[in-house]
Amino acid sequence: MDPELRTRVLEVYAEVDAAVAAAKPRCDASGRCCRFTEYGHTLFLSQFEADILLETAPAYSKPVSRDFCPFQVQGLCTARESRPLGCRIYFCDPTFQEPQHAITEAAVAKLKAIADEYDTGWNYAPLHTMLNAAERAVGAPVSNARMPLSVLTDV
Repeated sequence: MDPELRTRVLEVYAEVDAAVAAAKPRCDASGRCCRFTEYGHTLFLSQFEADILLETAPAYSKPVSRDFCPFQVQGLCTARESRPLGCRIYFCDPTFQEPQHAITEAAVAKLKAIADEYDTGWNYAPLHTMLNAAERAVGAPVSNARMPLSVLTDV
């Protein structure tokens, strides 16, 4: 990933982290955020977020299930620093639902604007789709190659 592009995405992450901190949502540390199917949600992320996640996330086994995050180990996130927007924004706190939506919409709009500015195209898919398409798995090297859009159809 281009270093300037990476910096721009990390700036969006910092803005999101600040907005979430200001809203002070309650976290019950239940792990519901990482058990997707059980709690009826899907974690979507952009190609930018997948690239950043894969730079530092621990190795994982393929195929990745749509049911849960492969980076949650014993109830803890093992990819915390490079986690995507959805992980940064999602809280079970019912009083945070409206701010959560607004923060998400603003952040995704910023990422789309970055994609337009850098003419990268907008790739957005569920976590399991991105991870299954990526070259990195247990024992495999990380690749910064972009996934073709045809790979991102398993939603």
